[in-house]
Amino acid sequence: MKLLVIGRSGQVAQALAACHGQEGQDVVTLGRPDVDLTKPETLLAAVQIHQPDVVVNAAAYTAVDQAESEQSQAFAVNESGAAHVAAACVQHGCPLIHISTDYVFDGTKSAPYCEKDPVAPLGIYGKSKFAGEQRVAETCPHHVILRTAWVHSPFGQNFIKTMLRLAKDRSELSVVNDQIGSPTYAPHLARAIISVASKIMSDPDDVAWGTYHAAGSGEATWYEVAQKTFDVSSSLGGVSANVSPIPSSDYPTPAKRPANSRLDCENLKQCFAITMVNWQRGVDECVHQLVRG
Repeated sequence: MKLLVIGRSGQVAQALAACHGQEGQDVVTLGRPDVDLTKPETLLAAVQIHQPDVVVNAAAYTAVDQAESEQSQAFAVNESGAAHVAAACVQHGCPLIHISTDYVFDGTKSAPYCEKDPVAPLGIYGKSKFAGEQRVAETCPHHVILRTAWVHSPFGQNFIKTMLRLAKDRSELSVVNDQIGSPTYAPHLARAIISVASKIMSDPDDVAWGTYHAAGSGEATWYEVAQKTFDVSSSLGGVSANVSPIPSSDYPTPAKRPANSRLDCENLKQCFAITMVNWQRGVDECVHQLVRG
C-alpha cells in the first residue's frame, strides 16, 4: 500500500514517515516547495507522479495564537488548501484521509465530544479547520476526516518537549489545570491512520466514509500531563521540576482554548476496529524517546 502524505515537517507526517517499510508500507511525505497547499497545481502534480493508493493530508496552519492576527493565511491553508487536496484526489480517483482537530468544539460539553455534536470553534484556527472539513466533505465523497487532540511526539514542537526544555533551567513550573483533553502520541495516531488506509484498500465497499475521532484514550489536564512527563523523565535520570496547578485565567493567550477537548473514539472502534492507545502510555513512550534517544 502506498500512502502519499501531504506535509513533511509536522508531527503526524514525521510519525507516518517513520512507518515507511513496516509491513510493506510505502510512505512518501511531501512538503514545500514540492507541494504547497496554496498552489493546487503542485498537489495535482504530486498525486499524478506518485500514484498513491491513499492520500493523507497532514499539513495545516497550526499556529493557534498567531492565527488570530493571520486569518487569511490560516484559511488559505486550512480551508482552501484542504479543498485543493480533495480536488486532486477526486481527479485521480484516490481516497483521502484528512487530519482535523478538537478545536472545532467550544469545550462547554461536560462529556467527551462525539462526531455528531455541534461544532462551535472559539478561534480562527478552529474555524479554519472546520471550514476545511466542510470543503473536504463536499469535494471528495471518498474521505475519512480524523479529528485528533493534544498531539505530542519526539518531533517538532509540542507540550512535552516544552516542559522538558523549561525544566533544564527552572525547578518550579506552573501549568493550567482547568483544560481537560485526550493527549495523543503521534506514532499511535500514525498507526491508526495506516489501519484506516488498510481498511480502505482491503474493503472499500464496506467503508463508512465521513468524520471520526482519533485521540489517545483516557483523559488528563495539562497539569496532569506535565506531572506524568516529569515522573517518567526523573525515573530515567532526566530533568524534572515541581509543577503547580493554575487556572487558564492566569495564563492568558490570544486564542481561547476549549476547556474540554476530550474526544469519544467509539465510532472509530466500531467502524475500523481501532482502539486508541491510552494517553499515559503515549507520554511514557514519548519521554523515553526524548530522554534516552
